[in-house]
Amino acid sequence: MSGGPVTQSSKRRLDQWLWLARFVKSRSLASRLCVAGAVTLNGMIVSKASHAIRVGDIVVVPQGFLIRTIRVKALGGQRGPPSQARLLYDETAAPVHVRDLTLTWKPLLVDERAT
Repeated sequence: MSGGPVTQSSKRRLDQWLWLARFVKSRSLASRLCVAGAVTLNGMIVSKASHAIRVGDIVVVPQGFLIRTIRVKALGGQRGPPSQARLLYDETAAPVHVRDLTLTWKPLLVDERAT
C-alpha cells in the first residue's frame, strides 16, 4: 500500500470516458463507435476503444443526429448524473446536425456534364 494521496490518473480509455461523460448509454456502444472509426481524437480517427485520452484532448463524437466537438476538461472517476458529466468537457464548437453535413456532400466521381 502506498501512503500518498489518491490522485486521478493522467489518462483514461476513450470508450470509458465517452460513457462517463454521457455521450453514449453503454461502454459497449462507445467501444463500437471507436472501432467503427466514428470518433476522432485530436484530428485523427480512432480505431481502438482502448485509445488513451488526456485532459486537453479534442474529441469529435457522433451523438444521435449531432456531431459534437469537445475538449476534455477532466477524466472523471465514476458515472454520475448529467450535471456532473457536463463538468468533464467543454464544447469547442456548436453541435452540427448530420443533415447539415449531407446537404453539402457532393460525390467526387460524378460527371457534371452528364446532368
